[in-house]
Amino acid sequence: MIASLKGILQYKSPGRLIVEVAGVGYDVAFCREGMSRLPETGGAIFLHIYTNVREDAIALYGFLEAEARELFVVLLGVSGVGPKLALNILSAAAPAQLARAIMSDDLTVLVKLPGIGKKTAERLCLELKDKVRDFADLSTNETPASTKSSSGSETAQDVISALINLGYPTAQAEKALEKVVAGLPAGLPEPPIEEILRLTLRSLA
Repeated sequence: MIASLKGILQYKSPGRLIVEVAGVGYDVAFCREGMSRLPETGGAIFLHIYTNVREDAIALYGFLEAEARELFVVLLGVSGVGPKLALNILSAAAPAQLARAIMSDDLTVLVKLPGIGKKTAERLCLELKDKVRDFADLSTNETPASTKSSSGSETAQDVISALINLGYPTAQAEKALEKVVAGLPAGLPEPPIEEILRLTLRSLA
């Protein structure tokens, strides 16, 4: 089994990479959440790999972090969750976010993930609650930004929720909000949520 690849990134497109290792090009399905962190084509790359062997094909699934690969394997243990669905889930939610949603039975968050209906969300909570605890990292708060006030966390959650409802993946929405919040002038009152949402949408455009 191929557990990792270290080589040159020859090609990248949303959800797919070709990595050359010792003259051999490996076609890898890739978690979209990590696309913005890839090197330029021709650059060096290291991927953690899950190898899926079927009767008719061998498919490789790549991740920048070992934790994402490990959670991918955990997701595959749920009835009805195959490699493509597991990859889509991790493309829309960071491992810690997904783990916390499962541990808190947050079906509202889970059913917004691509390919996840209510029954599958319930199975995730039922079957994985004790298995994802190590991924949750409850000591950190991933909600972007403190928007420089005591209500920052709530504001950030409202903005993320609005962006998810507009169809943006959770991870993409959070990164855009982090960028906006980092650019807010220090020492000034927090802008209204409408203004933060407008600036975040502009960042995503």
